[in-house]
Amino acid sequence: MTLWKKAILVLALVLMAPLAQAQQGLSQAKANGLLGERPDGLVEAVATPDAALSALVRTVNEQRMAEYRKIAADTSAPLAAVQARAGRQIIQSLPKGQYFKDAAGRWRKK
Repeated sequence: MTLWKKAILVLALVLMAPLAQAQQGLSQAKANGLLGERPDGLVEAVATPDAALSALVRTVNEQRMAEYRKIAADTSAPLAAVQARAGRQIIQSLPKGQYFKDAAGRWRKK
């Protein structure tokens, strides 16, 4: 492997670490009832969040929105439709005991 390829691999691994940390933090926060899923495919704090939880919500939602925008552009679908479909799929796949917001904006435990 050339030095250039090694440098790219190291850079990719460094950039992926925050993604893995965010995903792990998301799973843990949802399991602990701190975060819930919204019908628009984004996450939200169930109660008033601390700074770390707010940062996690922001990071996860930024990553999700980037993916939703890409899907919308690739499929010529409206962004809101992509988000709504993702939200339905995420909520349907939630494990029992985790929170989601219903259509009226109330938190529900699955």
